[in-house]
Amino acid sequence: MTEQRDQYGRSRTVDLGGPVHYVDFGGPDAAPTVVLVHGLGGSHLNWDLFAPLLSDHARVLALDLPGFGRSEPGDRRTTVHDNVQVLDRFLAEVAGTPAVLVGNSMGGMISILQAAASPRTVDGLVLLDAAVPGPRRALDPLVAATFAAYAIPRVGERFLALRRKRSTPLRQVRDMLRLCGVDPDALPPSVIDRSLALVEQRQDVPAMDRAFLSATRSLVRVLLDPRRYREAMSSIRVPVLMVQGDADRLVPVAAAREVAGTHPGWRYLELPGVGHVPQLQVPDRVAEAVLAWLEETAEARSAV
Repeated sequence: MTEQRDQYGRSRTVDLGGPVHYVDFGGPDAAPTVVLVHGLGGSHLNWDLFAPLLSDHARVLALDLPGFGRSEPGDRRTTVHDNVQVLDRFLAEVAGTPAVLVGNSMGGMISILQAAASPRTVDGLVLLDAAVPGPRRALDPLVAATFAAYAIPRVGERFLALRRKRSTPLRQVRDMLRLCGVDPDALPPSVIDRSLALVEQRQDVPAMDRAFLSATRSLVRVLLDPRRYREAMSSIRVPVLMVQGDADRLVPVAAAREVAGTHPGWRYLELPGVGHVPQLQVPDRVAEAVLAWLEETAEARSAV
């Protein structure tokens, strides 16, 4: 294990069938363990503004799934189901205890599948704009076209290469934030600086592209035929808090409302004017909701 420390916590890399980087934000020893699972194209940096708001009340860990952040993929497969297996090992070998999973976007999907496949490893789920199935007519046309390009072999690879050639790393960071509904100029400069540094530090860019496209294509396959995914949702017996921004272009609010309606036992919170990454856009609001939910469901979670 390698370790570095900065103002955001201890940055570590462990071997879980390949290098997996994570940040330990600390927290009280007797408090619940919270594991933060980023979305497609994301990393531990997505939690910079949110995780410190939890760490007085929970032990908080944020991992980089293989192919994202500082977890260089190497030859590993990076489909959604492969990353469920990585998360399972992370919970067993790093978290060391059943945890509350907080998953954003693809990370929400992975967290749902983990809770269904290994229920003893999960005490509760917080789904932040999770990738869930819903009415296709509600999809944003630009988002639908982009994911269609990603899904086609060779076209997706060329699309990423051309975008990188025609754009600077700073523009890539800012464009991604805007797509997710976040005004880059409203964020602390450190968030942009750290994201920019991460893009510039990536060592094996072709492998990262392959990992991104593999994850994207597997996510699309799950959503196009969601029968097993819906079965996984229905099997969950732990408390669930589902948070959705109503201005999300990537996961339509109609999809979240449909899933929430199908699972009346889940707590559903809709955030007006908020996009795809509420933990960056309104971290205080999300942290307040999560902490209140953790307190309210403590007895139910301890009984699982």
